Order: sequence, then C-alpha cells, then structure tokens
Amino acid sequence: MKCPYCGCEESKVVDSRPTDEGERIRRRRECFNCTKRFTTYEIVETTPVMILKRDNSREPYDREKLTNGILRAFKKRAVSLEQIDAIVDTVELRIHETLEREVSSKRVGEYVMEALKDVDEVAYIRFVSIYRQFKDIHSFVEELNRMISEK
Repeated sequence: MKCPYCGCEESKVVDSRPTDEGERIRRRRECFNCTKRFTTYEIVETTPVMILKRDNSREPYDREKLTNGILRAFKKRAVSLEQIDAIVDTVELRIHETLEREVSSKRVGEYVMEALKDVDEVAYIRFVSIYRQFKDIHSFVEELNRMISEK
C-alpha cells in the first residue's frame, strides 16, 4: 500500500478490525520510510448484477427501485419496514445465488411474487396485477382462482 505522505510502497499493518457489520476491514498502517501512520479499508469487490428488461435493455440492479416497487404493493397495508427489508433481502439473496451477471426482470418479479404470497395476499395481488399486466378482468379472476385453489 502506497504511503499518502511520502509515496513509499512499503508499510506494515499495525491494527486491523472489522467495520460496517463485517462488510469492510479497517487497517492502520505504518510507513517503513517516514514512520507516519495512515488508514486503509479493504472491501470485497463485487461484480454488479445487470437486470435484463422486457424490452431487452439492461440496467444495473437497484435495491431502492426494488424496495419502492414492493412498498407500492403494500400501500395502506399493515406491514413493517423490517418485513419489507426482509423481503428485499430474500429477493437479493436469490438474485446473487444465481451467480449470473445478468438476471431477467421476469425472474426478479417471480422472486418478489413468491415472497409476497407468504406475507400478504392483497400485496401479492397488487404486485401481480402490475407485473403480469393483466389485459382484462378475466385474466385477473383466473389469477385469483388459482390462488384460492392453492390454499
């Protein structure tokens, strides 16, 4: 690690401790040349996941966008922000478990639907109605009937 004071590339680690719930490691270093101390942070380098949209365009995965979509489904429903965060965490985990650099928006939507179905049926129906873009009332009723028969 290059010293920010003298530019020497030789230093030793004096102290090392985890930060940000173990997401990063903070290291105190001492330069062999000027003996000044400085701090560095080590993080895991991740490859961004790209979402393949229906129109074949691509955009980087955005946790905030996913959270906002789920929040819309839960509008005026009795659900805590912790539950919503847990749903988003579950969907994120499923996305990263694929080990693919590109995940279709269709697959992400399916992950969300699976998570919503277990938490709140109304939020599930709201999400499905937008996600599947029902063309008419019959396709909407078919989804409701399918849901009822699964119970």
